[in-house]
Amino acid sequence: MGHGTTRRVANAAYRRTAERAASVTGRLRGARGHLDDAGMATAEYAIATLAAVGFAGVLVVVLKGNEVKGLLSGIVRQALGG
Repeated sequence: MGHGTTRRVANAAYRRTAERAASVTGRLRGARGHLDDAGMATAEYAIATLAAVGFAGVLVVVLKGNEVKGLLSGIVRQALGG
């Protein structure tokens, strides 16, 4: 093998290695991007749960009020024909 042929073979091997490394790096970056968002659904569920609990607390306070009790009792009495 001549010097030029050796250089071409080495360059081709270098290019193949660089392409493989770029491919692996790209796949790792893609996987890491998915891992960065892995906890997002859990955080969103936690925030939604806290909001629901807060709303339920406000609803309980409102429903315990005398005016609301009277309105609800009137609706139930009317529905039952009394």
